[in-house]
Amino acid sequence: MKKLARLLGVQEIKNKTLQDSLKRMEERASDLDAENRMLRQAVASTPAIMSPASENHKAHESQATPENGKTTNGAMKPMIVDRDDDIHDNNAELPTSNDAEAEKQQQELLIKCISEDLGFSTGRPIAAYLIYRCLVHWKSFEEDRTTVFDRIIQKISAAIEARDSNETLAYWLSNSCTLLLLLQRTLKNNGSAALARQRRRTSSLKSPKENQAPGHPERSVPDGRLVGGLTDISQVEAKYPALAFKQQLTALLEKVYGVIRQNLKKELSPLLGLCIQAPRTFVVSPRGSGSQGSDIAQQASMAHWQSIIKILTNSLNVLKSNYVPPFLICKLFTQVFSFINVQLFNSLLLRRECCSFSNGEYVKAGLDELEHWCHWLTEEYAGSSWDELKNIRQAVTLLILEEKHSKSIKEITDDFCPALSMQQLYRISTMYCDDKYGTLGIPSEVVSSMRAKMIGGSSSPSVQDDINSFLLDDDFSIPFSVDDISRLMVHVDTADMDLPPLIQEKNGSPFEL
Repeated sequence: MKKLARLLGVQEIKNKTLQDSLKRMEERASDLDAENRMLRQAVASTPAIMSPASENHKAHESQATPENGKTTNGAMKPMIVDRDDDIHDNNAELPTSNDAEAEKQQQELLIKCISEDLGFSTGRPIAAYLIYRCLVHWKSFEEDRTTVFDRIIQKISAAIEARDSNETLAYWLSNSCTLLLLLQRTLKNNGSAALARQRRRTSSLKSPKENQAPGHPERSVPDGRLVGGLTDISQVEAKYPALAFKQQLTALLEKVYGVIRQNLKKELSPLLGLCIQAPRTFVVSPRGSGSQGSDIAQQASMAHWQSIIKILTNSLNVLKSNYVPPFLICKLFTQVFSFINVQLFNSLLLRRECCSFSNGEYVKAGLDELEHWCHWLTEEYAGSSWDELKNIRQAVTLLILEEKHSKSIKEITDDFCPALSMQQLYRISTMYCDDKYGTLGIPSEVVSSMRAKMIGGSSSPSVQDDINSFLLDDDFSIPFSVDDISRLMVHVDTADMDLPPLIQEKNGSPFEL
């Protein structure tokens, strides 16, 4: 009864978690529908006009024909979207050429700055706050047409093209996540009130040493501060370019996360293939005895597992040194541990020689190393990583279970392997051999019961297809949403930020308000 009550309690928690996730997904879908409707309406009601700059640029190459809107060489005329129907009727409000030139120079300065690694100030990515502060000052979120958003996305995309550089990827993962959070808290897409009143404060200079967050390695931080930082983030009504920028940035964040995850999986895969079968040097001391020589041999045979620990630790250090939010690190390692579980478990069930007592001991020793690492990592970064290994952990428990011949199917399914399906239990039981002590395996009547339950509970048109469905699938999903970022990241403040040297050298920058 206690066992049943505990299982029911676990199931209730899982159901509640699923309901909460479903509710968040429904809310997110509603927000996306509203956002997409606004984008479609904006596009549908937009008259297209030719950019004057593009017209001048192409004038010497070809002449446009009014009949088809194409140039004489067949190319389409450069077009730019404009959201104001009365733009030609209100020339007095158009920016002067001097204003446009000044803004263009400031944009060039911004793009040049974010092309470099600007580092971090008190744990906050400078590039993200620099981009955001410029966009606020230029009122780009309220613009009906602008090219600055596309230029920013192109620059970030170009920076992450070198997919093998985890340092660069982690840097932009941190910056894009922070920038997306600022956008999420700034942009409104409900068409309500305009820009709210901004509150600003000016900060005093601090020494570079004061910019280093405790527990993180020092990184070079330039002198100078962002003045006029926002202590309270004000909301503005989002226009089409701003909404499109937010969607592009979200896709970019998901891409960077996926590339980092894939790089880590790629690095671990060769080692996981070596960790499923015990090497000849692996020795476990006989039951009830201890041997120093055996311990030394066991340590030497654990080199592959130690390499896995080293890869995980190095990845953690790269992410933390780039101040990637802890919840993202937690999501990443949870999915990586799920990948480890899938690779080890599937290899075990596909290779008969791995379903032995000695291999069970070897994998168990390696899993113990991962458990110690998770405890060292702390729950903030590890999350449910250890729980993700439940399939391989329970399979190993069955392999090294003593007195298997005396266990009933109820004991196996309820007490030792509750996470494994009947197909998986049947597969392990029929391939198992005790290569160390020669003891009996799972009783034949229990194995027959497993097969009968497996066939009786089959929902597949082909029973044989259902019997073979014992392998696990890897998870390629993105385990977070924009709402998760807003909910799980700490309060942000653009005050007291460091200015890059290029900004400091320019008088009249967007920060000198």
